[in-house]
Amino acid sequence: MTDETNAAAIDENANNQNQPVKLALQKIFVKDLSLEVPNAPDVFEIEYKPEVKLELNSRTRNTAEHRYEVEVTVSVTATQNDTTLYVAEVQQAGIFEIQGINDPMKMRHALSAYCPNILFPYIRETISSLTTRGGFPPLMLAPVNFDQLFAQQIQREQAQAQQSEVATDSSAIQ
Repeated sequence: MTDETNAAAIDENANNQNQPVKLALQKIFVKDLSLEVPNAPDVFEIEYKPEVKLELNSRTRNTAEHRYEVEVTVSVTATQNDTTLYVAEVQQAGIFEIQGINDPMKMRHALSAYCPNILFPYIRETISSLTTRGGFPPLMLAPVNFDQLFAQQIQREQAQAQQSEVATDSSAIQ
């Protein structure tokens, strides 16, 4: 699966040599999957009106030249009246071949936003199927804007860097 059109949007001018951008999903797989229903069968006797808490994390690692593993982990905890209904966790991963993006920030954007966007629909389906198999109604996760999460992360890093600079400057004055 190659999506050179969208990859080009990530990096309009990949580098000075006009090397074409290649961003291809080589493999997609579930790395870890779990469902716990610690209070079964009692939880099936109550009216189902859960409070759902979602945790989302991603990480990347270089596996070979131009090849990266991108992993997105979603943990869902459904509770009701201080009773845990279920805890579901999915680690969805993909191997991506990426070439032609030489700017480190653009590469980081591809790995932190573009690739997780490709993986997330698989996570949604897996969570829905997993909760159904656990005896609950399917849980449909809302779409996630990974581009916005990436932008927020960059803003936090810039704010921390500015705070560090101010702290360094003020200690130099003393």
